[in-house]
Amino acid sequence: MTASARDSSPSSDGETRRPVDLSDVPSFYVETLGCPKNQVDSDKLVGTLVADGLREVDSPATADLVVVNTCAFIDAARRESIDTVLALDEQRHRGSRLVVTGCMAERYGDELAAALPEVDQVAGFGVRFHEPGRRSIQVRAVDVPRMDLLDLPRPPASAPWAYVKIAEGCDRKCGFCAIPSFRGPQRSRTVDSILAEVDALGVREVVLVAQDLASYGKDVPGELGAGAIVPLVDAVAARVDRVRLLYLYPSDLSDQLIDAICDSGVPYFDLSLQHVSKSLLRRMRRWGDGARFLRRIEDIRRREPDAAFRSNFIVGYPGETESDHDELLRFVEHAQLDWCGFFAYSAEAGTFATGLDGRVPDGLVADRMGELTELQDAITADRRDLFVGRSTSVLVDSVGVGRSHREAPEIDGVIHVPSDLAVGALAEVVIVDALGPDLVAAGARLEAIA
Repeated sequence: MTASARDSSPSSDGETRRPVDLSDVPSFYVETLGCPKNQVDSDKLVGTLVADGLREVDSPATADLVVVNTCAFIDAARRESIDTVLALDEQRHRGSRLVVTGCMAERYGDELAAALPEVDQVAGFGVRFHEPGRRSIQVRAVDVPRMDLLDLPRPPASAPWAYVKIAEGCDRKCGFCAIPSFRGPQRSRTVDSILAEVDALGVREVVLVAQDLASYGKDVPGELGAGAIVPLVDAVAARVDRVRLLYLYPSDLSDQLIDAICDSGVPYFDLSLQHVSKSLLRRMRRWGDGARFLRRIEDIRRREPDAAFRSNFIVGYPGETESDHDELLRFVEHAQLDWCGFFAYSAEAGTFATGLDGRVPDGLVADRMGELTELQDAITADRRDLFVGRSTSVLVDSVGVGRSHREAPEIDGVIHVPSDLAVGALAEVVIVDALGPDLVAAGARLEAIA
């Protein structure tokens, strides 16, 4: 049945509605690249475009407006962004408009516009590129009003979980990171606005994200202040079945925050460590060292033996020696983290690290990455094997796929569950097998608990 046929039905007062020809309604398509924070921005852009009278389609070939929300964090992400823009230009129909937004647009606006003549507009954060009420798509290059993406409404979530961004920007000066230069200083949202968004999303799991999550509230000392993340976690946990935190700077992982995370029922700790060599961390303008990190991890495991851990590490930062690399290998072996990501250092214009000596050859970086990845893959597989025979509560994300508290969505492994479990259900399952990072649950002892 077509949309027009569905709409040609009697109304409540007995009169027949006039058919609605959706082909006459401007359409849009949004492609999102990069981190979870970008996905939140895209959700808010989608909500705004829908409120402006446009309809979302699932293919760039049928869209009047094609939007690419780009990532500019490292060189590989920038290459992916440009490749995606060029691919979408090939797919879109003649007469459509192509807009590039997001981090790459904000950081390299004029340069990007000059390099990509295929693009109709390069629009930074919060730039409105469609005039509400217009039947045709008008892309404007100048005098465009800005919107605050943090405060824009979002459509209800299409999955049983959703990211919620609680702050924008960052006040830290890490030597490798350019994010503060184009995202700006930290800007925390109000608690009321965050909770209102949580309520409107209608999900069972909320994943809180920000550039510097644990520093939430520090920039608003009169209203929030340092430590405001703790009551926020408690408030969100009172509204949904699960609250998960991504990207915690280790120096701000207080005892109170650890308790709040454990009490929420999702003891999952995503620690932004980056390295463990004290001398190299100082060159990164970062806090801590491997011994401190291990003590904190061991302390959390004493409090909550079922806690799960994730971290990311930069390989090949200027000045990284073989001794530094060996120290990181020993840490990875000792820490036994559930999940780890390893990333080759990427020189970012305007950052402190670009002026450092001690460049590590690309070949050596690749060798170190391979050594670390091989070690961690074995650790992850061994840790997953430990859960065979155990029961655990899973949230069913999609048909046949679920997650326990140990797996963050879109990042970690999954649990394969019987296809008769309803999407959005919480169920108690028994793990019967492990396949590398993934687990398999049996159907014989399944019991839906919600």
